[in-house]
Amino acid sequence: MVVDKKLIFRKINLIVRDLEKLKAISALSWQEYQKKFDYEALTERYLERTIGRMIDINFHLIIENGCPPPEDYFSSFRMLGELGIISRDLAEHLARLAGLRNRLAHEYDVIDERKIYNELKNILKELPIYLRAVEKFSDQNNRQRIIKLGNK
Repeated sequence: MVVDKKLIFRKINLIVRDLEKLKAISALSWQEYQKKFDYEALTERYLERTIGRMIDINFHLIIENGCPPPEDYFSSFRMLGELGIISRDLAEHLARLAGLRNRLAHEYDVIDERKIYNELKNILKELPIYLRAVEKFSDQNNRQRIIKLGNK
């Protein structure tokens, strides 16, 4: 298994950059958020990009762990929990993001502005836990690879 640490950390850095912008928006009250259409549009786009990058990370970690690719984005989060990369509880919570990403990307339904605002608050709590777990797994994987190379 060879986790591409550069890929993982490039995605993490992009997520963190967008996360900073989301934090600023999340500081707004519901009333302030509603006053300006741009806040909703920015939040939706930052969330879509963030979730997409998380899914990219998920697929990479799963495939490099020797597993077949997940059947769908939802499963990619659950599989990270099954592999012990993130907790199963966190995996279940994050799996909902796959549906949100699809609604945002494909505009399946009318998007409830209040749900987006609430989801923004949720993801800001959960995302740092996910990112720390992914970073820790990537670091451990690379240390193990170095050790194996040193034993050859």
